[in-house]
Formats: sequence, C-alpha cells, structure tokens
Amino acid sequence: MANMAFLFPGQGSQYVGMGVDLYNADAGVRGLFQLSEEITGLPLTTLCFSGPMEELTQTVNLQPAITLVNLCLYQALKEAGVTPNAVCGHSLGEYSALYAAGVLSAEDTIAAVRERGRLMHREAQKHPGAMAAVIGLTPEKLAGLVGKVVQEGPIALANFNTPEQVVISGSPEMVARAGNLAKAEGGRVIPLKVSGAWHSPLMTGANEDFAAFLAKLDFKVPKLPIYLNATARPEEDPERLRQAMSRQLTSPVRWADLIFNLKAAGVDTWVEVGPKNVLTGLVKKILPQEPAENFYNVENLESLEAFVAGRRGGS
Repeated sequence: MANMAFLFPGQGSQYVGMGVDLYNADAGVRGLFQLSEEITGLPLTTLCFSGPMEELTQTVNLQPAITLVNLCLYQALKEAGVTPNAVCGHSLGEYSALYAAGVLSAEDTIAAVRERGRLMHREAQKHPGAMAAVIGLTPEKLAGLVGKVVQEGPIALANFNTPEQVVISGSPEMVARAGNLAKAEGGRVIPLKVSGAWHSPLMTGANEDFAAFLAKLDFKVPKLPIYLNATARPEEDPERLRQAMSRQLTSPVRWADLIFNLKAAGVDTWVEVGPKNVLTGLVKKILPQEPAENFYNVENLESLEAFVAGRRGGS
C-alpha cells in the first residue's frame, strides 16, 4: 500500500493557460474560480487562462492564481476518491496544504494569499530585494559565508531546497556580495526572477499586519498530517499553525529536511498537485538514491485522469 504525500507548488510554477481544461470540464472548479474572484476582486479566470504573463507574475495576482489552481486540482482528486497520507507545500504552496488538511476553508485560504501577496508586494516596493540559488555548497558552508557579511546589510538563507541548493535572499547588493563569496568557494550562483526578497528580513514590515489578518481566520485541527516549512515537522495545534504562517514571510523554507522527515515517516509516493513539476525535481535531488520512489504530477485534466486511472488499476 503506497504511503502518499501531496506536494503543493508556489510562486515560480505558473504558466498562462493553467487550469483551463479543468475549468471547462468541472462545474465545481468553475464554482471555485467564481468564489475566488468574488473574494479577491481580481480577474483570476482571465489571468490564469489568457495572461498576459507579466500581469500573472505580479505577486498580488500570482499568489491567489496559483493557489486557486492548486485547490481546484486537489478538489478534483478528492472527488475522485484520492486521499493523501500527508500534505505539504513550498512557501506559498503551504496555504494549499492548509486547505487540503482541513485547517482553512477555501474562502479563508484565498483571502489569506490575497492579503499575503498584497503585503509582500508592499514591502518589496519599499525595500527592493533580490534572490539567488546557490548550487554546489552545503548549507553549513553557505551559512558561514553569509555570516561574514550579514552585519553589513539584509541577507538571509531563504530556501533550503536540496542538500546542495540553497536560495539566498536580501538586498541586491548583499545578494551580489554573498554570491561572489559563494563563487569564490566553487559554488554556482543563479539569480532568480523575483520581484522581492522573500523569506528575508526585508519582509519584516509585513509580519505584524499579516498576523493581525490571520487572527481573524478560523484555523482548525488538521484532518491529516501537514508538514511545515518553518520546522520541517508536522503540526496539529491550530494556534501554532497560525503563528507559523504569520512568521512564514521571514522564516526560511526547510524543504530538504521536510522531505527527509516525510520519507522517514514512510512516504514513498510523491504527488505534485499544481502547475509544473518544480517540486518533483527537488525531491528527486533530495532522494536520488531511492529507486523505489513513485513520482506523479497532477497539473491538468489529462494528468489528473491518468493518475486516477492508474490508482484504480492498482499501480
């Protein structure tokens, strides 16, 4: 019997046209789109299906858009009788996981990511930032390099994506400085196309406002294990979940440890529920020595139907 985790992607997985085939085929999906447009006041149907990409990728639009598509795919899987043993999400994707675990309603999930996107955009306008992926250095090595310059300006280790890929985030000057130090030690540095320094001290100004917003939402006890970015471990207490989400804007994403912990809990089947397959690629790099792992992507009607048919066929 497979032990299955659902993984929900966040910013960076978007594309124009995401969700359109599901929308045309499923009345429930159309209902979620309508609900989300009413909550956000955004033309999410147009943004997801037609773009343009420049508008879709603006964080105020993108956060509700990707979350909505994730939720639609999860809802379709649930209706098909597919239930995971655990859930998680990468950064923004953690909100989709909260919905899947029954912690937040669809309405509150969409409202939360709408406000999250608004506040992150606000802080990015006030404090322009940059992010870069550093490949080939251990997290400990990179932490030592960042420690050499951290007193000179805002810089942080933002995403621990794999044992050899860590994202740094901060002011453009500090990311460049830390990147140069990493290159000198043999690391490869890839600037990321982002509009702000996510998961860095430059987002601190949003924490209090976002905490106040989350205080109004109804966080319930999870119906299944949800593993958190901030701790890499499952959490059951609604108040601790609320606090973790309010701190998430400036907390690092401990993705590699989270995957190791899911694996230790017996997970052997990884289903990325949302656009593209970014998280699948990361998990394969985290667990390269595991030939028995099963990987699936459910991002559109075709992949959804193939996955459900495979499950019924006993695969």
